[in-house]
Amino acid sequence: MAQRISTFVEVDTTEPHRIRTRQIVKAHPEVKQLMTRNPTTFLIGVACVSAQVLLAYLLRNQAWYWTLPVAYLVGAFFSHTLFVVIHEAAHNLVFKKLWQNVAVGIIANFPSVVPTAISFKNFHIKHHVFQGVHELDADLPDWYEARLIRNYSLGKAIWLFFFPLFQVIRTVRCREVAAVDRYVVANFVAQVAFDVAIVYFFGWTAMLYLFLSFWFSVGLHPLGARWIQEHYLTLDPRQETYSYYGPLNGINLNVGFHNEHHDMPSIPWNNLPKLKAVAPEFYEPLLHHTSYTKLFFRFLFDQEISLFSRITRKARGRATLQDNSTPDLQLVK
Repeated sequence: MAQRISTFVEVDTTEPHRIRTRQIVKAHPEVKQLMTRNPTTFLIGVACVSAQVLLAYLLRNQAWYWTLPVAYLVGAFFSHTLFVVIHEAAHNLVFKKLWQNVAVGIIANFPSVVPTAISFKNFHIKHHVFQGVHELDADLPDWYEARLIRNYSLGKAIWLFFFPLFQVIRTVRCREVAAVDRYVVANFVAQVAFDVAIVYFFGWTAMLYLFLSFWFSVGLHPLGARWIQEHYLTLDPRQETYSYYGPLNGINLNVGFHNEHHDMPSIPWNNLPKLKAVAPEFYEPLLHHTSYTKLFFRFLFDQEISLFSRITRKARGRATLQDNSTPDLQLVK
């Protein structure tokens, strides 16, 4: 059980996953065979984009309030899967060339209304390299967030509801990370064109449905428990990364295999269960989650869990800002 804390848990060690990466590669050099790319991810993304556009079309002439249940019960799942597609593209795990993966991310971003795919890529890679380093890891809550929300149920519910907004605000503190580049501009231009087309051909109700689907998929929804699952100290005050082994991995493209992903970021989603099977001695001893819904309500109502339930560190190790988070691939070359 996590202890009630009023400050982040600071450690003097560097990001922990690269140590396990070296150990796994040494014990199981065959994991190199799992480091491939999966073009099928693009097809899944196109299917989800098409489904969301179809649902937006079907809702275009309905009363606006119908968008709420459809977005929460259906659209959020499509949007969350698309977020995982963006995540795979951010790690260049869909196609071989960088521009192709950028294109996948931009296309998968379309139903989310807000152009975030490429900005997410830029900040997410630094989360892998500098996990827990406050000025570089945008996955870590701001001090003001944690002090504002603390461990109150209502506050945590409000925080989850506005999670996309908090996530954007956090990036301001990561001043060493390039926030704008040509791909970010391309993402913005393409997204604006898509949004204008949706409003022009389908109307504002369709746009509202797409926006709500995105908002629910990363916020006050059982799917939002993913953000708690990954790095919050919910099961052990010393284990800072957790995997989720539950049924939603089926539609979330195994995004729950989070320890496996951090250890081997060059392995695509379809091979992460294989990594766990190849190296069980590294993963079976680790605590994990099996239910997003259970974790969702536990986070809300367990006052021993707060936004301070995270590990932080000052040590950056030997990594540089140019590190693209492929330690596993570098070790097997």
